Amino acid sequence: MRTSARESVVVTGMGVVSPAGCTVDDFWSTLLAGRSTAAPLDDPEFKAHPVRIGCRVHGLDAIDGMTDKQVRRMDPFARFGLAAALAAYADAGAPRPDPARAAVLVGNAVGGRITSDQESRHYGERGPQGVNPLMPLMTMPNAAAALISMRLGFRGPALSIATTCASGADAVGHAMALLLTDRADVVVVGGCESIISPVTLAAFGNLRALSTRNDDPAAASRPFDAGRDGFVMGEGAGFVVLERESDARARGARRYAAVAGYAATADAHHLSMPAPDGAGAVAAMRAALADADLGPADVAHVNAHGTSTPLNDRIEATALREVFGGTPPPVTATKGVTGHLIGAAGAVELIATVLAVGRKVVPPTANHQQTEPGMEIDVVHGTPRPTASGPALSNSFGFGGHNACLVVTP
Repeated sequence: MRTSARESVVVTGMGVVSPAGCTVDDFWSTLLAGRSTAAPLDDPEFKAHPVRIGCRVHGLDAIDGMTDKQVRRMDPFARFGLAAALAAYADAGAPRPDPARAAVLVGNAVGGRITSDQESRHYGERGPQGVNPLMPLMTMPNAAAALISMRLGFRGPALSIATTCASGADAVGHAMALLLTDRADVVVVGGCESIISPVTLAAFGNLRALSTRNDDPAAASRPFDAGRDGFVMGEGAGFVVLERESDARARGARRYAAVAGYAATADAHHLSMPAPDGAGAVAAMRAALADADLGPADVAHVNAHGTSTPLNDRIEATALREVFGGTPPPVTATKGVTGHLIGAAGAVELIATVLAVGRKVVPPTANHQQTEPGMEIDVVHGTPRPTASGPALSNSFGFGGHNACLVVTP
């Protein structure tokens, strides 16, 4: 626990590009409705695929200030990231700090997978001369960070964080550190991902991580539900603008909430399976609360990682009971609506948590009907649940045993 006070890091802008909507208001409305966005993947290349469902982004047709040709020269992950980052920056009132003290941090697990798969097909069909010479620039994982910094003119750190499904949350945690150590005045930070491709779905399907409810995609992603059978792949991006509270207040910026705590741990156990006792997740949650100078009893709700996979949900529930004891706070899992956004998940779910804290209502977990016996957590489902104003915890756990937790306070 902290022994001395430190300045608050506040969220002054938010932007989202997701299957649930490409504006913050649309995203929030879809979450409150508890409406799954999973749908059939009708592309011909998925026709014989064992998994033919996903949560795709719709409605992002252009990016302000860019030509169609410029947009086509970006892999979807970078396009989503740039659009969400620009929306967050505009929402923050377009702050203009010293460019050398303005940073960009981007969580991303894979990079330009869609372009990589496409150009591999072109190589097979046309040979070496058929490969796009821009492929290296489109597929590099740091493309989103570079494009955002170029567009905004930020000349401080422009970094990519890769901790699989914890990437977005870890990026936010590192952004906090830049501000609290006075190495930046404004940070545009978030996560972006786009990997709904036949090769990726085949791999995750063979790993038995994906839901196979091809005939009922809208019911496929069901976090913590007794009938869950795997996650649904999603795509998208979420970005926030972070500033020290004194700087935000001085320029009259709106302050949505504070990101008051962060912690990351490693399970040191297995590349794909979390530690069976949830010890890494427990340690991360406790350390994040201590970083925020809070205890478990202070938490009003938890935005869980909640992937809808049988093993991971069970272990996260075990970890929640260990941290919070016999009366865990209400739990929601937005992947029931959006699917799993992989490297973007932690940032998008941070935005959901900020909105829930600010508006004092917890969105329902889509498709949740009955918590698996023995898990004993209070999963919000059916309808939104009003809650008292108070801190919330957002969990992100990833392949490789990466655990990242963020604490949001009003």
